[in-house]
Amino acid sequence: MLTQLAIRDYAIVETLDLELAGGMTAITGETGAGKSILLGALGLCLGERADASSVRHGSERADLSARFDIATLPAARAWLEERELATDDCLLRRVVTASGRSKAWINGQPATVTDLKALGEHLVEIHGQHAHQLLLREETHLRLLDDFAGNRAMVNELAETFRRWQACRRRLKQLTESGDEVQARRQLLRYQVEELDLLALGDEELATLEHEQEQLAHAEETLREAQLAAECCDSDEGGVLALINQAMHRLDPLPGSDRGTLADVLGMLGDARIQVEEAARELHRFTDATELDPERLAWVESRLGEVHRIARKHHIMPEELPALHHRLQTELEGLEGGEHDLETLRAEVESLRDTWREKARSVGEARRQAAARFGKEVQEQLAFLAMGKARFDVDVVSRQAPQPDGMEEVRFLISANPGQPPRPLTKVASGGELSRISLAIQVVAARHSTIPSLVFDEVDVGISGATAEIVGKLLRRLGEHGQVMTVTHLPQVAAQAHHHLHIAKQAKRNTTLTRMALLDEAGRVSELARMLGGVHLSDRTLAHAREMLDASQQGASP
Repeated sequence: MLTQLAIRDYAIVETLDLELAGGMTAITGETGAGKSILLGALGLCLGERADASSVRHGSERADLSARFDIATLPAARAWLEERELATDDCLLRRVVTASGRSKAWINGQPATVTDLKALGEHLVEIHGQHAHQLLLREETHLRLLDDFAGNRAMVNELAETFRRWQACRRRLKQLTESGDEVQARRQLLRYQVEELDLLALGDEELATLEHEQEQLAHAEETLREAQLAAECCDSDEGGVLALINQAMHRLDPLPGSDRGTLADVLGMLGDARIQVEEAARELHRFTDATELDPERLAWVESRLGEVHRIARKHHIMPEELPALHHRLQTELEGLEGGEHDLETLRAEVESLRDTWREKARSVGEARRQAAARFGKEVQEQLAFLAMGKARFDVDVVSRQAPQPDGMEEVRFLISANPGQPPRPLTKVASGGELSRISLAIQVVAARHSTIPSLVFDEVDVGISGATAEIVGKLLRRLGEHGQVMTVTHLPQVAAQAHHHLHIAKQAKRNTTLTRMALLDEAGRVSELARMLGGVHLSDRTLAHAREMLDASQQGASP
């Protein structure tokens, strides 16, 4: 369950800390107030795509975090345990910079956006305001039925088996239909790998050789200049030490008062003599240790020449040779393995095909068994939504060719009026009907979800009146068994919520900011009145709002 959401410098939010509870939470506010900001921030924490527009104008970065209670989520705990992350808490954090770059963390450890998405699938289920549009795509029907049937793990295994099966088929085809080409490629690879084996260039060797070559090539010049520098320091005639000693001897005979005045100068000359003496000793140590090695220089230059020659043959930079060597070895091993394991590969293709067929039969059976139950439950929800005479069916038909997700296609069929045969949903439903059908399907899907946090983003679009009140009751019923957050414009829906979060814009220092607050009872009455009657609230509108809230909260769970 989502327990906390912290937002810093995101969109038009400067700073926001929300404490969230179980049950149903309604999220309301005037059009354009920023209700989508809350869901957008949560989406980024769950791995959605980020860009520079996420950052509040004038800020360097947006910082978002979402904390979840996962005590009753074994799948999420197992995911964290597999990656050796703490399981007593779950904190997702995302930072997006003004340049559009982003970083992510899970429980304080760096993570990828893919990690956020994978973990997020165990934490939150979002039903968007455009869900009814997705119903116009029949591939969505198959996914919804699989979710209802609890087939997701089976379908993922089926798709993975299909991928391996097809990969083996492609490899077998390559080996059997391209024998001459494969043999020629194998011979070329053997020659290239043998040449690179003989070269045996280490990962860091090139940089070491280049550094050594530069030192050896300039060793004679360096030695000569170091010797001259040493002579400049300690030569008896004209050396720096001799000159410093002369200067100090000239100051020694001066009268005591003058010597006191020049004491600092004498100290500086003494320090300079010590420094020059030390420099001279270091120069002598260097020249004594430096040896000219023309034979080593010749070997290093020959080695570098061979490295550059082979790099030119492959049209790459010399530092890319180790990676090329590894890549060619891997390809050669694959081809040589295929040369000797053709029969093994054929057997593997047949085994994967049979495994896929067996898994596909199990998935298909589960789909057909779930289709009737799914259709019945959706039809029950449609009756609640003033479409009691509608008939909803789930049609499962066999495909002609295998697909990663099985051998079935699924179509939702609807008959809105008695006496009419069910027809594909994509062809017969009006806008209002489609909204209600979409909501009925989402309620059924959410009821069977193992994820306790459900988000509904304006799924009540196109619904009003008594139907809206029923929608609110449906969402409230879902919230009594977990956590439901719903963005809504309907007071009938908001009144049913256990908690009410209000979002509003505020002008501050020539900028616009969003403020969010959890409403108390009086605040809820005022907000419901605004939703009912607009900006100017009359006593009658307030009384109506009070009556609506009192009626909806009778018998409410805490």
